[in-house]
Amino acid sequence: MKDILEKASRIRLLILDVDGVLTDGSLFIGDDGQEYKAFNSRDGHGIKMLQKHGVIVAIITGRTSKVVEHRMANLGVSHVYQGKLEKLPAYEELASKLGIPAEATAYVGDDVVDLPVMRKVGLAIAVQDAHPLVQAHSHWQTPSRGGRGAARDVCELLMEAQGVLEDELGSYL
Repeated sequence: MKDILEKASRIRLLILDVDGVLTDGSLFIGDDGQEYKAFNSRDGHGIKMLQKHGVIVAIITGRTSKVVEHRMANLGVSHVYQGKLEKLPAYEELASKLGIPAEATAYVGDDVVDLPVMRKVGLAIAVQDAHPLVQAHSHWQTPSRGGRGAARDVCELLMEAQGVLEDELGSYL
């Protein structure tokens, strides 16, 4: 765990997949074609706390959905890349734009489409219920499943490693 905390202490950019990470991977599609997703509110609060401490949060997802746009706007996440079936070019564009090196970047994924980015970044994280190949290529696995607190696990890990978690949680007491 010491190695993970050391890697996590350097993170300035956290990139999250959506389906299977911020959601449980279920897709609800109405008769009108409208797509619905369920997000975990604790994940959202973790993202807001992490951003408060200077870590940039971004989304790279293969699907395109208005609900993702709305949720990310609500959380203050402005780097949102949707419809990216190949995620590596989006990651490279984002890293270049922000000037953040791979070793200062963490990526959270759940499926094989996430592997090209996970293999490039300094901290590759798999959600608990990720595909076995994704788990095999991750540095750390969340205690929680995708859409069930996994993003909060990651946010708290990064804050702990960066020495701000105790004060952040203490501010609510």
